[in-house]
Amino acid sequence: MTADGSSSRPAHNETARRYFEHSSADRVNTDAVIVDTLRQEYPNLHLTVVPQSSCHLRAYAAAGHAALAPIDDEKSRLSWRTFIPPTRRLNGDMGVLADTTLFGKYLFEWKRREFVLYIVNGRDGFNSYPSITNQYILSSSIDATNNLILEASRWGVELHNEVWVFDGGRWVKSKELWSSVQKSKWDDVILEEEMKDAIIKDVTNFFNSRETYQKLSVPWKRGILFFGPPGNGKTISIRAIMNSLYGRVNSIPTLYVRSLSSFGGPEYALHEIFGKARQTAPCFLVFEDLDSIVTDNVRSYFLNEVDGLKSNDGILMVGSTNHLDRLDPGISKRPSRFDRKYYFPDPDMQQREKYCHYWQKKLSDNKEVEFPDELCTAIAKITDDFSFAYIQEAFIAALLTIAAYNGEPDSQCWNQRTKTLMWESAVQRAVESTIDEPKLENLVLWREIKKQVKILREEMEGK
Repeated sequence: MTADGSSSRPAHNETARRYFEHSSADRVNTDAVIVDTLRQEYPNLHLTVVPQSSCHLRAYAAAGHAALAPIDDEKSRLSWRTFIPPTRRLNGDMGVLADTTLFGKYLFEWKRREFVLYIVNGRDGFNSYPSITNQYILSSSIDATNNLILEASRWGVELHNEVWVFDGGRWVKSKELWSSVQKSKWDDVILEEEMKDAIIKDVTNFFNSRETYQKLSVPWKRGILFFGPPGNGKTISIRAIMNSLYGRVNSIPTLYVRSLSSFGGPEYALHEIFGKARQTAPCFLVFEDLDSIVTDNVRSYFLNEVDGLKSNDGILMVGSTNHLDRLDPGISKRPSRFDRKYYFPDPDMQQREKYCHYWQKKLSDNKEVEFPDELCTAIAKITDDFSFAYIQEAFIAALLTIAAYNGEPDSQCWNQRTKTLMWESAVQRAVESTIDEPKLENLVLWREIKKQVKILREEMEGK
């Protein structure tokens, strides 16, 4: 404001004046105020209003598909600057500053055409939810505007090295999950070979057989259920499937469900989940820990979406559970819901030895840890009844101990309980029957693995 009380904003920017005037008084409908003012200010241009939630033009431009530049002065602009913390500090990310525009005017250039773009937050009332931000596009060609909206909207719903994740009642794109999936290969999944091949064929044949399903006049949908004790490969198998589907010539996207928590309740959440799956099909729909997601109070909603009147063609649904007994029989036993079931047991001797060879390969470049083939057999022998997760924990704990003491732990640093963690004679004799135990005792990894396995076994037995 100037000394005489008049506005210091440029007289020609009527829209900005009206917005600030309106925002400082009782608000009724911001959108109506902006539309009316823009039509008066730009009588010769076409005006199109687009919610930012369905077509994010700033993000589209930031991805390099258009150019965007502010064309108002700072006094006619309203924005919030906030700090976005790093997702992973280990990667050197220290966080960034970002601006949230509540009111701004921009020149938007796309395919040699220019548009005037207003971005306006239209929150009406103190507790209005959700907050709505609209984009007001002014151009000389309505066709050009429509083409821009179509391309920017399509780009917005496409995945760009991301996975669709349903969490907190809405679908979000996760780059982190996508990056994790890229490291999950079938070569790294240790299962009984016949079962692994069957899973791979089930998935591959489903997405290759659309015409076969149509010829047989049966719905092109399938359900697969992974069950068994925790830590034996269900999750990594799901991620290996995801990775293989992304690698197809016609990539198959994954929709990953973390929970049904939603402001609209579980019925709304399941409606959104299967609605997105039908829209995205062909797709891979994942319900990990199915027993904790589809509980008794949401079972009927789930069954209605799976078996209801709407077509689920092109949807391959996979569920996993550590507790098959907790699933309603109508879900776990009826073929039309989960046609194939795969049991993931604790690994046998051969699989445990194979898993140890996997770790041997991982440590092949480590010159400080000696890891001969005999050690794989020895570790496999002492880890009977262990899941892959428990064997992994034994390796990690042993390696961390070795690293902490530069390859040779100082016995004086161990507490009394750990000092006495040596194998009972029966276990030792079992190993000595086929393994040169004295030779292995010279290996620090073997000594530490034995201690960690002993600790974990006592935890398993509740001691």
